[in-house]
Amino acid sequence: MKVVVILFMLFSLSFGSDATIEVIKKIESLPALAVEDASISYDDTFKMKFFKALVSDLNVLSLFNVERKYNTTKFDAGDVVIENKNMQYVLRYKLFEDDNGALNVELKLFKDNATVLVKNYKISANNVYMFVSHAIAYDINEFMGAPSVEWMKKKVIFSRMVDSKKSEIVISDYTLEYQHVVVKGGFNIFPKWANKQQDAFYYTSLDSTQPTLKKVDVASAKVISIISSDGMLVCSDVSDDSKKLLLTMAPKGQPDIYLYDIEAKTYKRITTYAGIDVNGQFMNDNKIAFISNRLGHPNVFSKVIDSNTVEQMVYYGNSNSSCSSHGEYLVYKARESSNAFSANTFNLHLISTKTDFIRRLTATGNNEFPRFSKDGDAILFVKNYKEQSSIGIIRLLHNKNYLFPLKYGKIQAIDW
Repeated sequence: MKVVVILFMLFSLSFGSDATIEVIKKIESLPALAVEDASISYDDTFKMKFFKALVSDLNVLSLFNVERKYNTTKFDAGDVVIENKNMQYVLRYKLFEDDNGALNVELKLFKDNATVLVKNYKISANNVYMFVSHAIAYDINEFMGAPSVEWMKKKVIFSRMVDSKKSEIVISDYTLEYQHVVVKGGFNIFPKWANKQQDAFYYTSLDSTQPTLKKVDVASAKVISIISSDGMLVCSDVSDDSKKLLLTMAPKGQPDIYLYDIEAKTYKRITTYAGIDVNGQFMNDNKIAFISNRLGHPNVFSKVIDSNTVEQMVYYGNSNSSCSSHGEYLVYKARESSNAFSANTFNLHLISTKTDFIRRLTATGNNEFPRFSKDGDAILFVKNYKEQSSIGIIRLLHNKNYLFPLKYGKIQAIDW
């Protein structure tokens, strides 16, 4: 057993910093955690919804072997419930409604039956309870000293097809439990957050004679038009300082990548290939990644802005039609089957610009629209499988995937 542990440590020390290397963490090695409900307000239906949301978030942390059995107790009880006496960690919470109708949560975390963490939370309405659950999971992750899961508290934005040439743009949490339709009544697609604060977003409107990029202020719901173009117009990425956009436009029939300056309201063409260049993504060192059919089929390429040199990034997979970048890493979609009579399989793969390793991240269905979290800890994506659209979360360092199904409609594009 000692030899196995030493070998695992050597493997982790040698390759743990490279996300393209799979590190398998066996569930037996994770500490056990149970959850106890000590709520004094709300009906059983709401209490169970909160419990399930919290258990789900704790499971996504990938730090614990989470017990799913529902137990109740008194918040000030001296000991954990008897069923949890052998658990290394126990999380106890109390939901209660104050005189203003706000949802309050008191929380204690026990380790080996001793209190090690106390927290309080308050939110104005109980219909956004899932964000309290996400905040609790985030704080426990911080307490455990694990890499940040800031993405857990972020909002997701997606376009949902509801009919032929009819779509809705929806803001949600990453589990899809909270959903708020912010744009409806037309054909509006490809939403993209305008900044890290997530207080505005861009989307493409196809309701006029020309595709038009619009920007929406979330708080005021004010909509302004940014730019229009013949052919097609999509905002595929926003710079870290929110001052520049990568647009795919086709004013002369062939789509190319353009760099748009928000303050100057000007744009310049970045790619000049006579075929198809789409889906530009900002990388480090003034470089972009993008999808092109320069090889006769879609593949991932890169180039330095203001340079004519183009570099092929991917040498594995067919029809590599979407990608996302974070630092030295690229995640891309590749077709892995060619069946004329049934649905094909499209999987996501991770590569590093510094190594030759390729890591496959998914196994079944049509997996697309990968998006790195801002910290690179996780990848958000869309899975379409057996007529069902789901949002997927890939925890790279933990080698785990989680799926959250959409109740109706089909996801057209997504961002977080």
